[in-house]
Amino acid sequence: MTNPIPTPIPDRPTDARTRANRANALSSTGPRTAAGKQRASQNALTHGLTSRSPVLATEDPASYQRHCRQFFDEYQPTTPTETQLTQELVDTAWRLNRIPHLEAALLDRADIDIVDAHRALATLGMHSQRLSRQFQKTLDMLREIQDERRREQERDLKRAAALLELHKHKGVPYDPAQDGFVFSKDQIEAFAQRLMRLNESRHIEHVLFHMRLSEPRPQGA
Repeated sequence: MTNPIPTPIPDRPTDARTRANRANALSSTGPRTAAGKQRASQNALTHGLTSRSPVLATEDPASYQRHCRQFFDEYQPTTPTETQLTQELVDTAWRLNRIPHLEAALLDRADIDIVDAHRALATLGMHSQRLSRQFQKTLDMLREIQDERRREQERDLKRAAALLELHKHKGVPYDPAQDGFVFSKDQIEAFAQRLMRLNESRHIEHVLFHMRLSEPRPQGA
């Protein structure tokens, strides 16, 4: 099944246009009947920012899927918890990105009075702050979990590399699975070689730069 053609996202209005639209909206008398005012207010606040599904019926599912792939490509989750947190980032960012377009659509309307306009803009501002806090909290949690996983993985790789070198020294074949490691022997070998190169480079750095800088200069130099 082919994906639907993405619906173009309207450009955010320029500052001049925004000011003009805001002035028109706030000076508009809007609907005069009680039913008309209630209908206009409800339409203005139909934002879907707290709905269970992140994608509205008016939004393009293919655009949402591209949005998802960008986040998953960036954070590369490898555990169920990391996947859950990444998905939370996806949906929170999607809702956050909707708010400027909702504001622009609100200011373009001529059938909403000053009270409804102020109420709608205040509501959107409240949701924007809430979603921004939620996004940052989720991002901090995801980064902390991924950093800890990488540190633990590096510790395990160092242990496995040391055991590999020990088995080489004794001339005994090494099977990482026997010690509970999930790494392949090639992964451990590559990590061990990288560690040795880094140690050699640190020695060269010390000789070339730190020792020369600390050597006493000849008198009169």
